[in-house]
Amino acid sequence: MSATSAVPAQSGVLGFVHRRRRGAELFLLVLALAVGIGAYVAVGIGVEGEVPTDVLGYGGALTALLVGAHVLVRFTAPYADPVLLPVVGALNGLGLAVIHRLDLATDSSDAAKQLVWMTLGVLLFAGTLLLLRDHRVLQRFTYTSGLAAIVLLLLPLLPVIGNEVRGARIWINVAGFSFQPGEVAKVLLVVTFAGYLVLHRDALALAGRRVLFVDLPRGRDLGPILAMWLVSLGVLVFQRDLGSSLLFFGLFLVMLYVATERAGWLVVGGGLFAVGAFFGYQAFGHVRRRFDVWLNPFDHYGPGTDDTAFQPVEAMFGMAWGGLLGRGFGEGSPERVPFAESDFVLAALGEELGLTGVMAVILCYGLIVERGLRAALVCRDAFGKLVATGLALVFAVQVFVVIGGVTRLIPLTGLTTPFLSYGGSSLVANWVIVALLLRISDQARRPVPDLSDPVGSGDDEATQVVKAVRA
Repeated sequence: MSATSAVPAQSGVLGFVHRRRRGAELFLLVLALAVGIGAYVAVGIGVEGEVPTDVLGYGGALTALLVGAHVLVRFTAPYADPVLLPVVGALNGLGLAVIHRLDLATDSSDAAKQLVWMTLGVLLFAGTLLLLRDHRVLQRFTYTSGLAAIVLLLLPLLPVIGNEVRGARIWINVAGFSFQPGEVAKVLLVVTFAGYLVLHRDALALAGRRVLFVDLPRGRDLGPILAMWLVSLGVLVFQRDLGSSLLFFGLFLVMLYVATERAGWLVVGGGLFAVGAFFGYQAFGHVRRRFDVWLNPFDHYGPGTDDTAFQPVEAMFGMAWGGLLGRGFGEGSPERVPFAESDFVLAALGEELGLTGVMAVILCYGLIVERGLRAALVCRDAFGKLVATGLALVFAVQVFVVIGGVTRLIPLTGLTTPFLSYGGSSLVANWVIVALLLRISDQARRPVPDLSDPVGSGDDEATQVVKAVRA
């Protein structure tokens, strides 16, 4: 008996019942594995002229991780979205291949380390799905999550464990391991924002006054957005991390708009951001230098200059050389861009796979965001809607900031490209985000229990719904 026919006809919203679609997920996973392993083989042939000798071990490890994640989803979240995991697997596999390509050019071993980080990320993905059976439990930790996020953001500023890398103080060193606490903080902040907005949404949405066709909030309600503005300014000033500052403030502002549907919050938030940007530009030399490199990159490139624009200009040359279809793996020189494996992995991909490859990657990110927002739309509780929206926005804002910086649409930031860039903290945190999205989509797509049957087989499901209504 199929999953659809096993549930009562009246259980779906407006008569529609989602199917489990685990078979479709497995089929898409096979395609994702073909992308990841095929790219790895193409790198070996393009650079060394032969199929890599370790392709069986690499392919076996990648297959074991992704198929293992699929089996876990099949048993713990059977109604979860069937598209998210394959898209993430394809991006992660492609990222490993690009990092391996750079390893061959620079004689490093970052791809092997990234595979270890991916293993840890999948293990945490599995732990999240096994331990968190109902996303609504997270609402109990609204303020605890906020406090933990602030502590994590402050850790890099401590004198002993804090570490400054390439001008940004966003790392900590503990027992020989480097970690970026901000990657975990962004997940905790989404939980905090969602819990706070669920409780105070009515006051934030209804009270205020109308000025020039825009409903502005009351002064007394500005506290949260002012607090988040100060936090983002603190990240910019003390950690010198423009990307995280943009991500945190943009995330809160958009979630606030989604929760209240008031454009006035965007006006107030946009004004605060403009004031903060002007203040940062006037007060801090590193902000002015970054803006100047963005506006006039060739004034800071080559002999006779400070050469601070060497990285973005070389990236532009590489992407221009790649053109529409790219040079092919092994035919370009992506190693000319410093830190191409982390900050500029998209430029390396654009040089060897061209605009077509970059557009395919952007489409994959668009699918992740769309599936996250789709889960938010069908979710039955307000907290789940906001958490799913916030997690989808994390990907959207981060990808926009990274790609915008690499292509000079906006000033360059230090954020990583999700699932593509080398970096353990980002990869692990993003796998946890995917697990949360799958958990919410599983809850949202499950059939509604038949409450008209007093002794039916769905007692447990009915009890969950009654608890939700009382809450």
